[in-house]
Amino acid sequence: MREYEYKITAAGRVNVIGEHIDYCGGKVFPAALSLKNTVYIRPNGTDKINLSWTTLPDKVTIDINCLDGYKNLKYGNYQAGAAWALQKAGYKVTGCDMLQDCTVPFGSGLSSSAAIEVSTVAALAVIGGEKISNKEIALLAQRAERGYAGVNCGIMDQYASANGKKGCAMLLDCKSVTHEYVPFGLGDYSLVIINCNKPHNLVESKYNERREETELALRTLQTVIPVSCLADVTEEQFAEYGRMLEGKVYFRCKHVVDECSRVNMAVQAMKRGDVLTLGKLLNASHKSLRELYEVTGKELDALAEAAQRHWACIGSRMTGAGFGGCTISLVKKDGADDFKRAVSEEYARKTGYCCSIYDAEISDGITVTEL
Repeated sequence: MREYEYKITAAGRVNVIGEHIDYCGGKVFPAALSLKNTVYIRPNGTDKINLSWTTLPDKVTIDINCLDGYKNLKYGNYQAGAAWALQKAGYKVTGCDMLQDCTVPFGSGLSSSAAIEVSTVAALAVIGGEKISNKEIALLAQRAERGYAGVNCGIMDQYASANGKKGCAMLLDCKSVTHEYVPFGLGDYSLVIINCNKPHNLVESKYNERREETELALRTLQTVIPVSCLADVTEEQFAEYGRMLEGKVYFRCKHVVDECSRVNMAVQAMKRGDVLTLGKLLNASHKSLRELYEVTGKELDALAEAAQRHWACIGSRMTGAGFGGCTISLVKKDGADDFKRAVSEEYARKTGYCCSIYDAEISDGITVTEL
């Protein structure tokens, strides 16, 4: 790739615990992965962005003078959205040739879209001579996801993709958009990520419906509790006022309140090296996402249940938005091979799908290399 001037990467992410609470202002516990989107880039002296991919035969050209016109591209819409968000914020967008290489599986719930958006914003900033912090890059990438791709996402995916640190998860406060790194040492255990391989699309899924339900819960509770976001509602307050919420909205809110508590317990467990407690919290999180938030589905449930039954596994849950995607499991290293075999076989029997298992490490977020 020596014909390009820079190599910029941004990471996929796994959320250890804290699901569907980022857009409620909660604290979440993600980590960046060694699965990445890599952008090779060089300025070309024109007003066009020429896009190509290592994994696709397609080539796309985008005019930087009309960036809002590419939302319906089959390939290139995320890159166009990243350029659009950068330009909207008043930064320079420079014509360039851009080669993209993504190792984050698409539709896996490991935030391939965030990795693409973050790396593209970072790459365009580098060749445009713009000095932008990783936090600002994450916020611009979130704007692209919301305003261009049409997914009303929280900040977690883009923030973890941009700001990850090798060997650490991060406690991310989605309300203040600040973070604390927490060492993620698992000792005799490893983190196993398994994709159920059920196709899903967040724009067409019930993701935005869940957001609307939590926003309704917040408006209702704000009539009696002085809170600015749903994650600020304490367990005691929910016990007192939760019955003001009707039907499914009550269960959505209960998940948010309980999951916020689980995040705090998980962080404390990791700070003292208590992996067994983390495993129990993963199981509890999946149960809540299945029964209260209803975002798992038969495929993710089949994976998590097969994992939880295996002798080497101390905890498993879905990760990401749900409706497809991945589970994460804490598995004894000396039983990992048997775990992978047994879970794969049971999952195929129950669903008819073959799952995919990823070998990934906790890694850094944005990296910039001059070639």
